Amino acid sequence: MNDPYIVITALEEASIYGNVQQVVQYCVSSERTAVLLKIMDFTPNDLQKVLVFTNSVDEVEMVHKALESNSIFAFKMHKEMEFNFKDFLEHWTKSDSSGSRVVLVLTDDCMQFLEITDASCVIHFSFPSSPTIFGQRLYNMSDNFHNVIKDSSDQDHQQARSVIMLTENNECHTVGILRYLEHAEADIPPGLGGVLEAEEKKKFARPLCTYLKMFGSCKNRTVCPDRHQINLQIDMLQNMPSKTIQTSGYVTVLPLHIVNATNYFGRIVDKHKDQYTILAEEINEYFKETSNRVAAQKVEKLALYGFCEETVFHRVQVVETSSKEENFNIKIKYIDEGRTSQVQSSQLLHLPAKFQHLPPQALEFVVCRVKPIDNDTEWNPRVTRYIHQKIERKPHEARVVLTLGNTVWIDPMVRVTRLSDLKIYVNEYSVRAEILSTGLGTDNPEHISQLERLYEHARVLSHMKNLEPLSIKEDAVSPRNVSELQNVSLQENSSENCNSSKVIMGNDPCDGVAQTKEAEDSSLHPQKCFYPEIKWFENEEAVTVKVLIARIADYKCEFSKEKVIFSACSEGKLYSVDMELYQCILKEESACVIKDKEAIILLRKEKKGAWCKLLKNKVLKSCIALLQ
Repeated sequence: MNDPYIVITALEEASIYGNVQQVVQYCVSSERTAVLLKIMDFTPNDLQKVLVFTNSVDEVEMVHKALESNSIFAFKMHKEMEFNFKDFLEHWTKSDSSGSRVVLVLTDDCMQFLEITDASCVIHFSFPSSPTIFGQRLYNMSDNFHNVIKDSSDQDHQQARSVIMLTENNECHTVGILRYLEHAEADIPPGLGGVLEAEEKKKFARPLCTYLKMFGSCKNRTVCPDRHQINLQIDMLQNMPSKTIQTSGYVTVLPLHIVNATNYFGRIVDKHKDQYTILAEEINEYFKETSNRVAAQKVEKLALYGFCEETVFHRVQVVETSSKEENFNIKIKYIDEGRTSQVQSSQLLHLPAKFQHLPPQALEFVVCRVKPIDNDTEWNPRVTRYIHQKIERKPHEARVVLTLGNTVWIDPMVRVTRLSDLKIYVNEYSVRAEILSTGLGTDNPEHISQLERLYEHARVLSHMKNLEPLSIKEDAVSPRNVSELQNVSLQENSSENCNSSKVIMGNDPCDGVAQTKEAEDSSLHPQKCFYPEIKWFENEEAVTVKVLIARIADYKCEFSKEKVIFSACSEGKLYSVDMELYQCILKEESACVIKDKEAIILLRKEKKGAWCKLLKNKVLKSCIALLQ
């Protein structure tokens, strides 16, 4: 296709694509005018055509008066006044050549008369009353929308700016605005970074988002009601014996209920002695006797019953009831298959206790590393139907890559066929390859890594929560609630005069310098390195290290059996620390999580027990070149 066009119907989306700088200024309502004046002072000179939007005539007059009293020439416009269009347009069009700034303070209902499209800065003094109004305000800068890809080599164009003034009167819109900033990859204002995290915490009792499980991310987090963080208390294995589900290795999967192309419910089949197969035979043998088919006298939610579907008997659980009449509709779940159905309460049979001892066998399976084309959030029914017909109730071999609760992520999932004449097994097809072959799916390489990051984050936070009694004042620490709490206060090292890539901390910052050949041959001084403040505490199984660095922009954390090397950049400074540990750790089970004001490093001990100190030699080394 020659010269394809992209049509964006939402003006706020068009502004993001047009590389408009999105800024949010948080302030209290009574200080809006003072903040506006500061914004005007710090607005670059090249942003010469400025529109200040308000919601009322009184606000127009107030803002205009404040600007004039601070020697900022400005026009004002609202419906209750006569407006000199000729004079305004003359100043507006000449501002480019004269280099002077033109400011117009107006209400939203005046936009249609001006038809401005070349503004360089829009300031939302009053919060827009609707997304439509917000988009219309941004449209006043449409001539300055620039295709990021097309114009990436052109640095001469003017970048338009949108400034939203957010006050306590608009707190209900805070989450939406922050989501918009995230979408625009803009900076989050200081103090509001925890709002999104708090919003997610409200969903902590909700199920884990289906899209997060299927694709590793959710495109509609703003409106999605489900949880987007892993909650170990909810997501841990429930009612499943350890030998029923594997956390790694190869298993035989039997898909019984196909939700979509990559999401199924079914069972893991034990090739040697499948307990459910034995139980299912016993249940069907028991209910063959008509005298054993006793109708349930009392239907209770979450209780287990027997249910006959055609000629096969199943174990079912009541998940919803609609009435307390004698015969009413209920929703049941087939606990060994994962599907649900609506039935009459009179169809439920009493299930003897001997058939209830085996936990529910249904597991949720997700095929990894594939997603719908065109960034769609739902699978095309055509590919779902194709996969349904191909895999339903057929055993497949699969490799478990991640397990969380009753959900198992598998990659690959392969149908294996035995050639009896040749006495060999061959791979008939791979489910992922079959999806890709339809042309309706595409590669999703980040699927598992995104979930693993969420899991590591949840694991570290859970560990920190268990150690919460340790986060108290140092003088209140006692042996009953903490083994040992130490502060290692590391001062900034004046290594500017030392041509070394490794500096051992001492009284003199140049004592103990170990010069490398590269340092000797180089005339360049290494970047100045700062030592962060470190706090650590422990329990029998793990050590938690807090590296106190605020607003970390980039970091690297390397684990080995006897050492941890951590480095980070924050506000233009490089921080680094090389810790040779007192005892050995399990590096595969150790993790690092970055928070607003600190990095939290969880070190899993190789041998349980107390450490008398954190470092083997009580010496920390800097690693200046880690991030290079």
